[in-house]
Amino acid sequence: MRMPVVFLGHGNPMNAIEENPYSLAWRRVASALPRPRAILSISAHWYVPGARVTASARPQTIHDFGGFPPQLYRVEYPASGSLELAQHVRELLAPAPVELDESWGLDHGTWSLLVHLYPLADIPVVQLGLDERLTAVQHDELAQRLRPLRDEGVLILGSGNVVHNLHAYAWGRHPREPYDWAVRFEARVRELIAAGDRRVVEYEQLGEDAELSVPTPEHYLPLIYVLAQRTEGEAVSYPVEGFDGGSVSMLGLRIG
Repeated sequence: MRMPVVFLGHGNPMNAIEENPYSLAWRRVASALPRPRAILSISAHWYVPGARVTASARPQTIHDFGGFPPQLYRVEYPASGSLELAQHVRELLAPAPVELDESWGLDHGTWSLLVHLYPLADIPVVQLGLDERLTAVQHDELAQRLRPLRDEGVLILGSGNVVHNLHAYAWGRHPREPYDWAVRFEARVRELIAAGDRRVVEYEQLGEDAELSVPTPEHYLPLIYVLAQRTEGEAVSYPVEGFDGGSVSMLGLRIG
């Protein structure tokens, strides 16, 4: 069976330990998926010079944030890694050089979702790093080489946010309505996905709304990796919707 592909807006790290509409929706997403043999996660939070992939047998749970309650730092996600999958990913991405990395692990872009998707941590997880030197178009070209994984029982999971502007985020304030520019940009992205329009990759062309919604690329790039797995005519659905803090889209997308 060909595995579906999933992109989820992970948002605030506190979503890992809270029961809220997003975490409940993530659980429903997992319950509707075939059980994967392994998971390849593309997280916004491993944005580094050069492509790399985790290769350790027991990837560490990385708490890559500050200023949160102590209970969040006690969360562990003890999934095994998979050197076999890491090596296979490197082969698929060739001739692009990909480093097998044992120093990184699973950052919160990955584990804050997986604690809800697969709470038993009984599926091997490998994380792919995003090469900060590449353009969005180059990332798209690279991502397309991962397509064989879907027929091998591997769930490709993108973790980021379609809209992610922390400068405009309502930190510690009462919940606010999403900014008009954030709503417009998310709607535009959905229109482009429906039309199969390449500008969803070349998002920098989409004007001021894109500049405000994607001030830096790392949270948008995982969406590009997921969209690159879509074959002609495949259905796209949106099992998670909403905005957090006015400027972070929690949109989730499933292909297949």
